[in-house]
Amino acid sequence: MADEQQNDDVLHRVVRNDEEQYSVWWADRPLPEGWHAEGTEGTREECLAHIAEIWTDLRPLSLRRRMAGQSAG
Repeated sequence: MADEQQNDDVLHRVVRNDEEQYSVWWADRPLPEGWHAEGTEGTREECLAHIAEIWTDLRPLSLRRRMAGQSAG
């Protein structure tokens, strides 16, 4: 498995869960339960670079909503 992660020829995809947390997954494998394809595919490094650009708030969605509710009240 470690060899697959290091191989730049392996196609990966960016995935996101319901808490809007991102990760990288192999494009040729079924997605784990609770994760959805975000739409970006490429090498592992390309996917990680994309995640670094788009995932600017690392707090889970539920925490962001809770904090927004506290500041509104």
